[in-house]
Amino acid sequence: MRIGIDLGGTKIEIACLASDGSEHLRHRVPTPHAYDETMQAIADLIFDAEKTLGRRGSVGVAIPGAISPKTGLVKNANNTRLIGHPLDKDLAAALGRPVRVANDANCFTLSEATDGAGAGRDVVFGIIAGTGVGGGICVGGRVLNGAHAIAGEWGHNPLPAPRTDELSGPLCYCGKNGCIESWCSGPALARQYKQRTGRDLSPAEITNAALAGEADAVAEMQALYDRLARAIASIVNILDPDAIVIGGGLSNIDALYTELAPRVERYAFTPEGKTAILKNVHGDSSGVRGAAWLWRLDEVQAGLPR
Repeated sequence: MRIGIDLGGTKIEIACLASDGSEHLRHRVPTPHAYDETMQAIADLIFDAEKTLGRRGSVGVAIPGAISPKTGLVKNANNTRLIGHPLDKDLAAALGRPVRVANDANCFTLSEATDGAGAGRDVVFGIIAGTGVGGGICVGGRVLNGAHAIAGEWGHNPLPAPRTDELSGPLCYCGKNGCIESWCSGPALARQYKQRTGRDLSPAEITNAALAGEADAVAEMQALYDRLARAIASIVNILDPDAIVIGGGLSNIDALYTELAPRVERYAFTPEGKTAILKNVHGDSSGVRGAAWLWRLDEVQAGLPR
């Protein structure tokens, strides 16, 4: 049995998966405010699940950050209470077994590459586009972490080929101007629309307004497609993935899957046909499912039951 934990800012979710990906159990609880209480809540979820199912499982955890290869401590987490703690070691000590921890975008990508939209593809790039813009890379069923544990974090690259009115770029929370995240996230779409119209609409409302033919909404959606396509084309030029799978709130914009591919084909170097840009299969479940799959490849290679 494989146990996945998705540690978010407001909730902790657990899923226990069978070898075929079916779920034995799923449950969620609110995320405590203190770090020590958070570790205890995760341990309690795991022990309670194992008691209920009568089985012990491997444990993987998805976090909104990364474990620094240099210090062994959590870094780059928007859940700031995690920063500076050896989360994997603390949780392993509480559980009495090894624990694997990975960035939530990496877990999303692993989930979709294992038994989701990217299943059967060798190289999969996962995009989470919502409140922010994150990414992950999966090759041959294994997540690429990188020397600095930031592989796939394309959201903090500058927007490629900026147009004259994009040159300075909005200030990103990371302290730099013009990041892809500051142009292509949900809040960025809402900000651009407000600058154009003076009105506050959510990304979903802007999308619906565009479908209804509202000119300002149509213009902002076209700008979003173009910016995303330029950003994705840079990934195609470097990684040339077999599939790109989109998750997060913006993944529910159906037009992405018709608008992006021909634009990426135009902006990328020499693609021989349209890049496969796919909507996720597992939705909000991909993080916790990917966490559960973190041990899968090693178990397969070791010949253990799957």
